[in-house]
Amino acid sequence: MDEKVELYNQFKFIATDPISIPHKFDKKEDIEIIGFLMASIAWGNRKSILNNGEKLCQILEMQPYDFVINHTEKDLESCGNFVHRTFNANDLKYFIKALKFIYQEHNGLEHIFKTYQTSESLQPAITKFKSIFFQLTHEKRTQKHVSNPEKGSAAKRINMYLRWMVRQDRNGVDFGIWKSISPTVLSCPLDVHSGKIARKLGLLDRKQNDAKAVSELDYHLRLLDPNDPVKYDFALFGLSAFESF
Repeated sequence: MDEKVELYNQFKFIATDPISIPHKFDKKEDIEIIGFLMASIAWGNRKSILNNGEKLCQILEMQPYDFVINHTEKDLESCGNFVHRTFNANDLKYFIKALKFIYQEHNGLEHIFKTYQTSESLQPAITKFKSIFFQLTHEKRTQKHVSNPEKGSAAKRINMYLRWMVRQDRNGVDFGIWKSISPTVLSCPLDVHSGKIARKLGLLDRKQNDAKAVSELDYHLRLLDPNDPVKYDFALFGLSAFESF
């Protein structure tokens, strides 16, 4: 596992990964905003994800934080006919409004997760984040784009986003810009790839990829490396996606 982490936790692999889009930015707030939006649409065909990520950058005028904070209703017309699978222009407009609310009323994304984390996990903070994020008037359908571990979800995309923001990575893949949260409380983004390999390696018994499975996988990965457990996401994904293990 450690050998595979070293192999796949490399900057050269990010060109076809959704994390490549926030790597276009340098400012903390720009990275975390476009990162959150990219993680929110990170399912389906990778080429489509990246193409739509480029569209998001253009909609936000390559200044995500400035656009979010200073946008007007007219500015939101630039969302136009944006669509990625079931995430549409109305969802994007709400996400932009909600992000403005988060920064103006809750001191930003990092502050929420820092405030509601526990000593062992960020999963309760994800649940609290969702409740805060949807405090504004919104279409009920938009809620499906932010997962809730309390309802049994593995919350794969938001756990991936938290890995990007929190994990300290000497190889320049993950950003590690949220200094107030320790990588020790991160959870592995559990999906078809990581789940399949984790079960083959005896790291996971539960059949469903749900919140209970995330907790079980957390336990075993923290035995392997309590300081940086989610680094094994690289190994689990790589063994499945690149090696068909």
